[in-house]
Order: sequence, then structure tokens, then C-alpha cells
Amino acid sequence: MTDPIEKLREYGYELPAPKAPVASYVPVTRTGNLIYVSGQISSNEAGVVQGRLGDNMNVVQGGNAAELCAVNIMAQVVHMAGVPLNEIKQIVKLTVLVASAPEFFEQHLVANGASNLFVGVLGDKGKHARAAFGVASLPLGAAVEIDAVIEV
Repeated sequence: MTDPIEKLREYGYELPAPKAPVASYVPVTRTGNLIYVSGQISSNEAGVVQGRLGDNMNVVQGGNAAELCAVNIMAQVVHMAGVPLNEIKQIVKLTVLVASAPEFFEQHLVANGASNLFVGVLGDKGKHARAAFGVASLPLGAAVEIDAVIEV
């Protein structure tokens, strides 16, 4: 298998420095062989990707925002938990929160942005259980927020 960092680069991403928490929580907790990554919002070096699906964002834009959340999750695993991506045994579970207009019902398609990136970078180790929810708003006006449970 190709190195996960190289695969990430093939998707056009570099692993960023992790974002500091914006409230009273820790970004990563590890117990045994499980890493719990706190919710990572849709952000990159340009700032927070803000918006609301079904209002001022479409599914493709939402999927791109979800990809950014996945990249930020990987950054937390590497930099805060000290675990190289090639030591991940399985992405176990994602919870995807999508800022949505009341009539928007394609949160599952937005979540595919993150899911597809994890599988693309990690292969079968990136396959996971998942829940996707529409919410009225997210911290800092983010379009998407995702937390993760990861086995190492």
C-alpha cells in the first residue's frame, strides 16, 4: 500500500498543524488502542469554511468541507496522539454534523466527502460506521463538523 501521507498528497492535501481547541475540551483522548478525536470543523489555512447546506452551499461544496474535517482529524491523530497514519488499524466510527436548512435532507451525501477520503487514503482501514445529522448551526459558523473513533 502507498504511504498514507503520499495518498493524502494525491488528493491535494498536506497534513496541517492541528487546530487548538476553541472551548474547554481536549482535541484527542486515547484509551488503550482507541483514539477519540473531538469534533473537527471544516477549516483550512484560509480559515473556517462557513455555510449552510440547502441555503448557501450545495452537496459538492459540503462534501469538500467534510473532506477538510477528515484531514483535520488525521492531523490530530498524527500530531496530538503521536500516531503515524500507517499505524491506524481502523477508522471505527464517524459522527458527521452538517449545518443544514430545514428542508435539506442529503447530509449522508455531504458525509461521503470525509468517508471517501478516509478510504482513499487508508484503503480498507478507512471503512467505518457512520452517523450523519443535520443541525441548525455549528461552532464558528462551520458548514461541517466531524468527530471520530479510531483503532490503533
